[in-house]
Amino acid sequence: MTNVVISQPMFFPWRGFFEQLALADVYIYLDDAQFSKGSFTNRVRIKRGAALEWLTVALADKGTFTPINQLRAAHPDWRNQHRAQVQRALAGAKHLDRAIGLMDAAHRHENLCDALIESSEVIAAHLKIGANRQVLRSSEMQSAGSSWRRVLDQVKSVGGTHYITGHGAAHYLDHEAFEKEGVSVSYMDYDLSPYPQGLGEFSPYVSILDLIARHNQPLEKLRSQILPWRSFMALKGYG
Repeated sequence: MTNVVISQPMFFPWRGFFEQLALADVYIYLDDAQFSKGSFTNRVRIKRGAALEWLTVALADKGTFTPINQLRAAHPDWRNQHRAQVQRALAGAKHLDRAIGLMDAAHRHENLCDALIESSEVIAAHLKIGANRQVLRSSEMQSAGSSWRRVLDQVKSVGGTHYITGHGAAHYLDHEAFEKEGVSVSYMDYDLSPYPQGLGEFSPYVSILDLIARHNQPLEKLRSQILPWRSFMALKGYG
C-alpha cells in the first residue's frame, strides 16, 4: 500500500499536520491552489500566557486571486517580527531556543511559498518523521481537473493506493469513485489530548512550535490514528 497525503502549504502548522505527514509515503504540497483568505496558509495560532494570538504573514494585495506559489509578503521584515513575537509568547519555555532555531532555518528562503513549505520540512526533520517519503509540488505535476477529480488523478499519478486526508475533504470527496479506481480513503482521527501548556485553557490547535519550545520531546505526543472513510462519516454523522 502506498499512502499519499495532499495539503496546501501551511505556516508552522499544528501537531495534527505532522501526525498526518508521518503516515505519508508520498506527500504533495498543493502549492498552485488559489490562496483562500482565512486559511492557515499564512497564519497559525500561538499561545501567549492564557491567551491565543495569531502569527500571521501579512500578504501583498492581501493575496487576492493569487496562487499560493505566487504569494508575496507585504512587509520585508516579517521574519524578524515573527521571531520577536514567538520569543514574547513563549518566554520562559525550556526549549525556546530550539524552536527559534527551527524558525530561523525555515526563514532562510526569500520566496514566501518556499518558506511556508520549509516551515513544515524543518520541523519534520527535527521530529525525524517522514524521512523516506517522496515530496512533490502540485505545480510540477501538470495535473488537470479540479476538486476531488484532481486529487484522485494526483494520487494515481504517483502510484498511490491509499489517500489519507483531513476532515475538510468529507464535504467534497467522491469516496466511491476513489474506490472504483483502486484508491482507498482514510481520514485522520486526531488525538487532541493535552500536554502541559502553561496558563489558561489548553489548545491543541496551536503551532507545533509551542510543543517543541515547551517539551522538545513531541514524538510521544503524536498519537493520532486513521479511520476508513465509511467509519469516519458514520462517526461524524455525515450523510
